[in-house]
Order: sequence, then C-alpha cells, then structure tokens
Amino acid sequence: MIVGVMEMSHQGGAEAESLLRSERSGVIMPGQRRWDASEGEKAPFLRNEPVKLTPAWEGSNLPNDTLNLKGIAMDLAPPKDKWNLIFFTLMLHGLGTLTAWNMFITAKDYFVNYKLVNAPKLADDFMPYVGWASQVPNLLFSWFNIFVKIGGNLTTRIVWSLCIEVLIFVATVVLAMVDSSQWPVVFFWLTMISVFLLNGFNAIFQNSVYGVAARLPPQYTGAVVLGSNICGTLVVFINWASDVFTKSYRTSAIYYFIAGMFVLLICFDTYFALPLNRFFRYHETLQERTLRVNPALAATNQNASPSTQRTPYGLILQQSIVQLYNIFIVFFVTLAVFPAVHSDIQPVTEGFLGNNFVRLTCFLTFNFTAMIGNITASLWQFPSPRWLALFTSLRLLFIPLFLLCNYHPRGRLRTLPVLIDNDWVYWAMAVLLGWSSGHGSSLGMMYVSGTVAPEHASTAGMIGGATLVTGIVVGISFSIFCPDIVSLAVWSNM
Repeated sequence: MIVGVMEMSHQGGAEAESLLRSERSGVIMPGQRRWDASEGEKAPFLRNEPVKLTPAWEGSNLPNDTLNLKGIAMDLAPPKDKWNLIFFTLMLHGLGTLTAWNMFITAKDYFVNYKLVNAPKLADDFMPYVGWASQVPNLLFSWFNIFVKIGGNLTTRIVWSLCIEVLIFVATVVLAMVDSSQWPVVFFWLTMISVFLLNGFNAIFQNSVYGVAARLPPQYTGAVVLGSNICGTLVVFINWASDVFTKSYRTSAIYYFIAGMFVLLICFDTYFALPLNRFFRYHETLQERTLRVNPALAATNQNASPSTQRTPYGLILQQSIVQLYNIFIVFFVTLAVFPAVHSDIQPVTEGFLGNNFVRLTCFLTFNFTAMIGNITASLWQFPSPRWLALFTSLRLLFIPLFLLCNYHPRGRLRTLPVLIDNDWVYWAMAVLLGWSSGHGSSLGMMYVSGTVAPEHASTAGMIGGATLVTGIVVGISFSIFCPDIVSLAVWSNM
C-alpha cells in the first residue's frame, strides 16, 4: 500500500481525484523510531531537521506537494468541508470578533454598581463612554485596515491583534483584583484606555477574518456573523454563571474576563489549523492561481508588489452600495436601541422576572434571537438582494417604539408618557429587534461579496465589515441623545 502511495505521487490526475474525493482512504504511516530512546539524555533537544506539517484534520499524512495542491486540476469538483470544520472554525472566529465588546457591556453591573459606586456621574455615563471607547477605534482601524495593508498579509494582522488583545485582557483581570475604591476616576479612565486599545486591535482582527471568509463560499461569511451573534448569548451565560457561583463582584469579574481571554486563545490556536484542511487550501489556491493566470487581477493579491496593487475601490463601492446600506442601517438601528436604551427599560409590573428582568429581556433575548436570525438567514435567503433594503429600512420604527416603553435613563426625569405599558408586548418587540438584526445583517454580509467580481470579494468583505462598524458608531452616537429626547419639557405640556 505504501508503494501505491509513492506511485500515486507521480500521477497528477490520479492525485487530483484522490485529493478531491471526500471518501479517500487513509494512508498507512511508516513506523518511526524514537531517536531519543537509544541516545538517552545526551540527545540534543532540537534536531536540524525540517518540520513537516501534518493535515491532522484529514486523518492522513499527505506529501507536501499534495498538501499545497501542486499539479491539481482546479476545474474538478471542489472538496467538501468535512464535518463542517472550516464552517465551525470561522464561526468561532466570529465569536472572537465580538468577545471584547460583549464582555464589557454585559458586565455593566460590575462597573456601575461596584467599581464606580463612589463616582456616580461616571457610573451614569458608563455605557455611552464604553460604547465610544469601543467603537471609535474600531471604526478608524477598520477603514484604515482596508486601504493600508498592515503587516502585509492577513495572517500577520490576525496573529498580532489576538496576542495584544489577550495581554489587554490580562491587564483587565489585574484591575479587577486590586482595590480601586479610593481612585475610581483613575480606574474609569484606565478601563476606557484598555477598551480603546482592545477594540482598536480587534478591528484589525475582525476585518481580517471577514477577508479570509470572503475567499470561501458565501455561507462562510455567514458563519462569521453567526459566531458574532452566538458570542453575545455565550457572554450572557458566562456572566450569569459567574454571578451565581461566586459571592462577590470581584471574584465574578475575574473568572468572567479570564473566560473571554480563553476564547481569544482558542481563536489563535485554530487559525493555524486552517491551512491543514483540503477544503480551505483548495479555495485559497484557486484564488492564487486565478491571480497568476490573469496578471490584471493581481491588484488584490496581498503578496503582489506595490506597483501592481491597484484595487478599484470606487468600482467595488459602486457595485456593492445597496448591500453596504443594508449593513449600515441594520447596525445603526440596533445600536441606537441596544444596549443603552434597552438596558434602562424597567418592568411596568413590579416583580416581573424578579432581579433578572434586564438580563433576560435585554441581553439574553437580543443575543439569542439575533443568533436565531442568523441561522434563518443561512437557511432562507429572503428577502432577496433586491428587496432587502425594504426590510432593513422598516427597522427604523424600532427606535421610537422602544422610547415609548418604560425607559428611564439613569440620572434623568422622564417626561414622555409611557405608551407601551405591557411587559409582554415590550418583550415581543425585543424578540423582533434581535431576530431582524441577526437575519438582516447576515443577509447583507452574505450578499455584499457576491455583488463584485470574485477577485474583489475579499476587499468587498472587508469594506462590509468596516460599514458594519460605521453603523455601530452612528447608532451609539444617536443613543446618547435618547435620554434627552424622553426628558424634553415639551412632553410635560401634552
């Protein structure tokens, strides 16, 4: 059988069919001698021998030429994503893209009621401040990352951004451990600086992940969005569990932020496993070979020389403008309501859901239904690209509807009458807000790469990610005015 494998390496067509056939049988590994067993402790720790990558996901030790798809006919049927490993890996990376944001907004009680209890003014403004500190650098780096190739390739950006994010999470855990009751203002600004830096590097990571996913079929971009929606639900349960199983805010926060750091470390580890999968290598190699065959397409190749990099940004924006609008308006409406307005809505019926009213109706409901919306978008691509703009524009009605609920911003006296005074109706609106956010955002991100030529799909995906962040920033900016809107004196005269 080993001889058969050696002969197969000299037959390009047979190798192609064998590599691309999902039911390819495993290759028997020759026995390997443990060289340190006979030489004892005198054996060198490192040998001057080349290291061979083994595609462990595929369960066989393929030759290097086979692993790199050398001589493979790319017009054959592409290999399948066995066990959906690439889909789940990109979903995990989508989860990592929003870990930093969700960790800080979901820990609102820890910051407001514990760390900033001696600085009530800062506590009142915590959510708008953390929103700005999170999303302004995210916005700047997202667009900068598109036009300026930081580090030269996606791998460099992803690896370094994840490393720095983990270090910042370590600093956040240290701040949770120390007693900052005597210097709450210093703690507040150290937290804002940490959030600013954390989300700046997270923007590089996020856009790079969308760039990687855009090289694959559209549903893999949907996997990234699905992971980002799962992130919110997972973080809510982590926060809930840390509160239930610990007796103090401090201990709860320590375990909570360590869990977030663990998620980023898993993203770091799994990224290096992507090239060991035949499905991923096939699509990556297909794009590279397309660029080599047609030098005019080399402008999108990140390894091309600077003189050949002429990405037609204007053409890409013109072709994808409708889907970019959809992405923007979905996140504008969502962030105008969630979490600033949403988390300050109080129950009309006293004791409704007990102490978990906000956690259940706001954070858990939104994140869980957004995740469901992403799943429905993967299974049912409706509305079509032509009519998606109508669906996303109708979501603008959520802004006035949520302001008419029992919304009481901290430190403000509400003068606007509460017209939606039923907790179940409010909760139903929360379900629709979350589902439509997940469904609409997923469709927009899936459609945007298909509006341009295949060689520009990666750039379109990154622009879509930057537009997503732009919608978030504008939505957060609008939410700052919501307390003023419901506190206007004009409402008292009505």
